[in-house]
Amino acid sequence: MTPASAAVPLDFETISRRLHDLSIPAVDVVVGIASGGTVPASLLAHQLRKPLALVTINFRAPDNTPQRPAPELLSELPDLPAGSHLLLVDEASVTGATLAAARALFADHPVTTVVLKGKGDLVVFPEVRTCVAWPWKR
Repeated sequence: MTPASAAVPLDFETISRRLHDLSIPAVDVVVGIASGGTVPASLLAHQLRKPLALVTINFRAPDNTPQRPAPELLSELPDLPAGSHLLLVDEASVTGATLAAARALFADHPVTTVVLKGKGDLVVFPEVRTCVAWPWKR
């Protein structure tokens, strides 16, 4: 695990401002991948004035190493209106495996993915390639 002092510090104001400035297509529901995506999804749902749903899919341990052979659904899927356009949000996407698994779960919905860093349709901090000291994990 990267020492906290080596992680890029990001504060809520900076994250919120970047989320606000994103060009997001029209969506009906914001879906956060818990637990890392809960806070950024909540911020986006609030900013967009859209309903928030959460789904728990886990692949990695807190030290960012894979703890399962593949991302695993650990909660029930939220009941979403048929065909609603989803904004699928996670904190970080290292390999894209969790987002791909989530997309597959919502195959009947158009999906746009948002990650704070890593690989996604929309990346909030594309310049950040190292670990981040997220303000909600302090």
